[in-house]
Amino acid sequence: MLLSKTQRLIGISVAIAAVILFFVFRPSPLPVESGMVKRGALQVTLDGEGVTRVNDRFVLAAPVTGKLVRVRLEEGDSVQKGSLVAELLPPELDRRAYSEASSRVGSARAVFHEAVARERQVRLSLAQGERRFARYQNLYHEGAVSKESYELAENDVQIARKEADQARSAVEAAQFNLSALQAVVDQQTAGKPVRVFSPVDGRVLRIHEKSERIIPAGSPLLDIGDPSAIEIVIDVLSSDAIAVKQGNRVLITNWGGEKELQGVVKTVGPAAFNKVSALGIEEKRVNIIAVLGTNEPLLGDNFRVQASIVLREAKSVLQVPVSSLFRGKSGWHLFVIEHGKAVDRSVTLGMRGTWQAEVLAGVREGQRVVVHPSNELKDGMAVQVQE
Repeated sequence: MLLSKTQRLIGISVAIAAVILFFVFRPSPLPVESGMVKRGALQVTLDGEGVTRVNDRFVLAAPVTGKLVRVRLEEGDSVQKGSLVAELLPPELDRRAYSEASSRVGSARAVFHEAVARERQVRLSLAQGERRFARYQNLYHEGAVSKESYELAENDVQIARKEADQARSAVEAAQFNLSALQAVVDQQTAGKPVRVFSPVDGRVLRIHEKSERIIPAGSPLLDIGDPSAIEIVIDVLSSDAIAVKQGNRVLITNWGGEKELQGVVKTVGPAAFNKVSALGIEEKRVNIIAVLGTNEPLLGDNFRVQASIVLREAKSVLQVPVSSLFRGKSGWHLFVIEHGKAVDRSVTLGMRGTWQAEVLAGVREGQRVVVHPSNELKDGMAVQVQE
């Protein structure tokens, strides 16, 4: 059957209109951002702000009530153990004041004996740790223990040695304080000026009282410490502190330099404390104490830093950006980009870091995934990757 010219024109017109309508009403691809499924190192960290502090900080207080002679030292000055740092002109001792001063001597003597017992305990722990490390060292060379166990034993010894040094300093300081208080009683009885001496080698960190005036007994005069013995206090939520262990690596940033500093967790606080957050919520926090490595640059006292405590890490795992993941009916999902379309995939996750998450099943290396998927994106929808 032959079609007339008019019928052919009508058919062509209808076909053209259909093509035009198809292109007009065809949904345009949804623009999306993408990331790669790749293999690499991954760390699970607990991040928080930290504050540096001098490990052994000695606050020298006025042993008696008296007139302070103007302090000639300045903050930052170096002092030697036994050097004169302050003088007070005390009033004559009456019977009551003598009794109080004698009580302070008795308290100082008790503190000294406690410090001696503490040092003895720390020395025993150090000896035990050194024997354990020697055993692990031999076992590690024989392949009987893992490198992680060997490094933890080594970290334990390093921390125990620092604690032993601190315990020795505490004994010396307590002995010095006892001798100073006894000398105060003797000097006041004789009507001589009471002198305050530095218990350790170090530097003046802070001067509380500098000018000449009457100072009550027990008032802080100045702080002395070794600025090279710095530790970092990181307060974290008590629920997060459960995962932190002694010996965990700590990465320090935002300290004022470009290099990332290395440290280890020395202790995890045994008790929590209350702290009000910036949002006005009362939280339970725990102090994590970290120490820097021996080759790291020195930081000052009371500096603010950013700390990341490494809880878990692996050198080579399959991973995707955390921003590509979303919750679905069957657990974690993401969109894989295949042939210009977004395909919904269920995935099994392992470790989860701040920016990347380990994928145990569901995707393969080299695939592109949608990051920050919007609510408009559906399975099978055409997408256009934005560069």
